[in-house]
Amino acid sequence: MKPDQTGARMLQGAFILGAAAVLSKLIGTLQKIPLQNMGGDAVFGIYNTVYPFYMMIITVAAIGFPAAVSKYVAEYETEGRTEDAHRLLRLSSAVLALFGAILGILMYACAPWIGQWIGSSQVVPALRAGALALAFVPWMSVLRGYFQGLHEMMPTAMSQVTEQTVRVGVMIALLLYMVRSGADADMIAAGALFGSAAGGAAGLMVMMLYWRAHIRSYRGRAGRETQKGRTSSVIQGSGMQAGVDKERAGVLIRRLFAYGIPVCLSLLAVPLIGLVDTFTVPRLLASSGFGEDLAMAQFGIYNRGLPLVQLVTMLAASLSVLFIPALAEAKFRGELNRVAGQTRMALRWFWLIGMTASVGLAVLAEPINIMLYEDPAGTVTMRVIAFTAAGGTLSTITAALLQGMGIVRAPAFHLLAAAGLKLLLNLLMVPLLGITGAAIAGVAAHLAAAALNLSLLSRRAGARLDGGAMLARTLLVLAAVGLTAWGTSKALSGLLAVFGFAPERLAYTAMSLGGVAAGGLAFLIGAALTRLLTAEELAQLPKLGRPLSAFLRFMRVLR
Repeated sequence: MKPDQTGARMLQGAFILGAAAVLSKLIGTLQKIPLQNMGGDAVFGIYNTVYPFYMMIITVAAIGFPAAVSKYVAEYETEGRTEDAHRLLRLSSAVLALFGAILGILMYACAPWIGQWIGSSQVVPALRAGALALAFVPWMSVLRGYFQGLHEMMPTAMSQVTEQTVRVGVMIALLLYMVRSGADADMIAAGALFGSAAGGAAGLMVMMLYWRAHIRSYRGRAGRETQKGRTSSVIQGSGMQAGVDKERAGVLIRRLFAYGIPVCLSLLAVPLIGLVDTFTVPRLLASSGFGEDLAMAQFGIYNRGLPLVQLVTMLAASLSVLFIPALAEAKFRGELNRVAGQTRMALRWFWLIGMTASVGLAVLAEPINIMLYEDPAGTVTMRVIAFTAAGGTLSTITAALLQGMGIVRAPAFHLLAAAGLKLLLNLLMVPLLGITGAAIAGVAAHLAAAALNLSLLSRRAGARLDGGAMLARTLLVLAAVGLTAWGTSKALSGLLAVFGFAPERLAYTAMSLGGVAAGGLAFLIGAALTRLLTAEELAQLPKLGRPLSAFLRFMRVLR
């Protein structure tokens, strides 16, 4: 394949995979709303206690093999060694299937002990339900790595969307059945976690179908080329097998471990802050005078604001990948001014987006809380959690910018340091302030990770957040957003009250959506009037900048 064809194929694959990742994460994030609505705060608390631990175990079970398989398969295919790629997949699949089964059995058997460690016996059924997913998810992940090594992203995309859709569908079906049958909160939460196992099985089935079609195509191609008497890349790959067979299976497995374990450790840093809450907040709440049941309900209320924050950081993560190849190319060519310029623009814009989302969510916390969760419990905590979006967004973009410059490990270590800070602040603040203390600790932890990344960026790229007049303009825009969102929400509340609008939850929905729309419009107008948004600067955004700049010029938003 020609280089330009390979590049086009990679760009197409990146778009497909990115769109699927956004869709699957959106499904996974929004499914928490019906979970709380149907199951209640206690079920929501148990689920959010177990899920970060489940994600950690899933990450450990994969041992970074998907990334390692993707790397080596790409190398083998470049050299025409297709049979070697197949052999590598068979070995890695066997290792992960065995390792996943062992971890699943241990997680199931040790669930009571893990529950004691967390400080709640209610999590035991959910832990055991989640353990079933380890029979499917590791094997599925390594198959995804194989196809990504071939630059075929559609199998991964389809399995991701299928996995999340089935997971949410099974979860909701079990919720409806178990709530109507009067099941206890711990069993309802276990039903919700069982959806992860069902989704993993469905995702694995999709990958197996793609693998079956891939093998049939490979064998048919080999047969046709043999009959025609031509020397094909497939036959060349088979011919090279003799030299590779001298490398024992143990050697190949050690290579997979050598590459995969550092990747695994880096991935473990991401859910670590959530895991700190799992092992501290319920126990600290219970020891502060709450009973076990009430502690779990409080933890569920604490988690109400997190899905909304995750939507913001998910958007930031999806957009941040645009900067990685652009920065890598600029650094390779020695264009240091371009590196610094794009870095400053990204920092300013992502900080502004994160702060705008934080202010909007904080101002509209009460109507949004009632719109999504039926009552205003934990509104103050939700207002605090809202500012996690600012730190999380800045942490995400700074990590992506560092990766684009080839600095990969530092962001993971910075997240580890932030998790340590979260642990310390939880221990100090949860006994005093309850779930609001945990929210303050979370904001501080994400801002700390962002500050560490930003400090390293300023040294390596000569870029930092602009101060002075830029800060004044930013505060002016944020004030406009907050006042507009709050004023619109209150105006709609008064208008709906005059007309006696019912039911109440629908009225709060109108107040929330109206406030969000008005705040978004205020952001665009304010950013344009204060020159925080310029057409020239926006045009520098990789891939999307020029068409977006032209559109905004056409709409007369930009000069």
